[in-house]
Amino acid sequence: MPLLSPADELAMIRAQISGLRTREQDLRNALIDAPDAARYGRWAHAEVVTRTVRVFDHRLLPQSLRDDPCYWRERSVIEVRCLPTEPGGLAKWVTPSSARAGAGRRGEGGALTRM
Repeated sequence: MPLLSPADELAMIRAQISGLRTREQDLRNALIDAPDAARYGRWAHAEVVTRTVRVFDHRLLPQSLRDDPCYWRERSVIEVRCLPTEPGGLAKWVTPSSARAGAGRRGEGGALTRM
């Protein structure tokens, strides 16, 4: 099996993370709705806590302040975008169900190989 390029591996990892985030949200919602006894597992206990936090809402400021350039700064941001090289690109590598089940095989160097 040939080694994956860094671009392909990064795209695959991001697709897996997306599937894992979806699964995390599903589990989180189930735990919130579950009775306390159902929140205990073999290795972990899920504690559901409600707390209040203060949030600064810039939208409540007058528009003149929000538009004033003296309150804005510019900064450079480096971004790496993973774009498919062919239609359906990443769908061939990872689907939410395979990421959820932890499917995938490790090839040489520990990289996930195509299924």
